[in-house]
Amino acid sequence: MKIKEGFVLKTIAGSTVAVPVGDNLVNLQLMLTLNESGAFLWNCLENSATEDDLVASMTKEYDVDEAVARQDVAEFIKILKENHIIDEA
Repeated sequence: MKIKEGFVLKTIAGSTVAVPVGDNLVNLQLMLTLNESGAFLWNCLENSATEDDLVASMTKEYDVDEAVARQDVAEFIKILKENHIIDEA
């Protein structure tokens, strides 16, 4: 999986926001505010990663067990898919 082209992370007023750019700019509904772990996962997905890769990265970076990390990663991926922000190839 990988973040589609046309999205960048920006810090706006102290918040990390995924912002559409280019052709996606016409749809500002695609803006997402991310917490620290969401921004971490986003950065992992910029270079392509599997769901298992993301879970492993989360457990290594944060003090969280695998079951919690897996649930959080699944929810994050679901949100990205619903907003057409992620490529599964």
